[in-house]
Amino acid sequence: MEAYSNNRVQYYFVGHLALLLIIGVIMVYSSSYIYAKETFGSSTHFFLKQLIFVVISLFFALVVGKTKPTFWYKYAYSINYFFTFLVLLTLADFSGESVNGSSRWLGTSSIRFQPGEFVKVSLLMASVKYFYDFSSMDNRVRLRNLACLLSPLVILILQPDFGTFSICMAIIAFACFLSEFPRKYFYSLLALSLGGGWLILISESYRVKRLLSFMDPWSDPQRSGFQIIQSYLGFANGHFFGQGLGNSHEKLFYLPEAYNDFIFSVIGEELGFVGVLSIVLLFVSFVYMGLKMAMQLSQKLNQTVIITIVFVIGLQAFLNMGVVLGLLPTKGLNLPFISYGGSSMLANFWLIGLVFAFLNPSDEKPDFSSKRTSSQSHKYSSSSFQSEI
Repeated sequence: MEAYSNNRVQYYFVGHLALLLIIGVIMVYSSSYIYAKETFGSSTHFFLKQLIFVVISLFFALVVGKTKPTFWYKYAYSINYFFTFLVLLTLADFSGESVNGSSRWLGTSSIRFQPGEFVKVSLLMASVKYFYDFSSMDNRVRLRNLACLLSPLVILILQPDFGTFSICMAIIAFACFLSEFPRKYFYSLLALSLGGGWLILISESYRVKRLLSFMDPWSDPQRSGFQIIQSYLGFANGHFFGQGLGNSHEKLFYLPEAYNDFIFSVIGEELGFVGVLSIVLLFVSFVYMGLKMAMQLSQKLNQTVIITIVFVIGLQAFLNMGVVLGLLPTKGLNLPFISYGGSSMLANFWLIGLVFAFLNPSDEKPDFSSKRTSSQSHKYSSSSFQSEI
């Protein structure tokens, strides 16, 4: 009966994911077909590419889901260093491509990807490993591994990519919160991090302008406030039931990034309050199902990984919605599984694959922490985890 209940939760989890994907593919086509026709001569340009991204990402998730958790745990730092190096390459003129003043891409104009999307995943595993093993490391090892966590943050600020930087900061803080890291040090470091993040936010004039335009977009309606004002108009035009699928006016070259960062605004205009509420409830249910799956496991590490993954996906979704609704300053974050983009789609499905890898019952072992005495409670290392699994 318990196994049946566990499987049912997993089916619901996958079902919610499938609904988000279907809605995403439909809305990418609806929000992009006019722009695609005018720019590329084919109304299905973005739609077909998004379908390819989904198929590749699904296959990748299936492969990752069949792997052993020990692989991702053992090589967490190495994988994070690899993607940090790729992010570093975006700063080089010979490999990086500047988009809206930010060097976030690698590749050519036809084939390119955004390493920052994958750093979110690699940093998540590295953070979980760091704080799970924290008590077993000496100070030298702690500092060395801490560099692995902080190095991508420095590069993301240099790009600059404050949105991904904020997500990565949240990942580290949340992984630390779920661990046995001493609370008094956690809250002290959290306060310092928030203070440092605020200083970084106001250190650049364009970020200050975004903050001011968020507070009063009508003070500069043709430039910094233009995007959010157009988003407001989209939601206002949608009313309760929307203008109908494909009937958005804002996507007619008024709303920039209509098929990407601001696709939620098109959903609001075409599907109205009903569509907006449906997307919100889907993400809430998605997070709930993910947390429920995690809590059914007995292995603390597996729980931590899955809870952190669900937290990151949910956080980015609600940050995107907050930006589009004008509740948060613009950050350049897309809506998971719905916005157009190959890098984000592949990274998100990497996370989904990791969820099922760490759900694998054959890899779940009793939590070693329950067998430790009080004097040994901080002696559990990564090597003992690897030997157990």
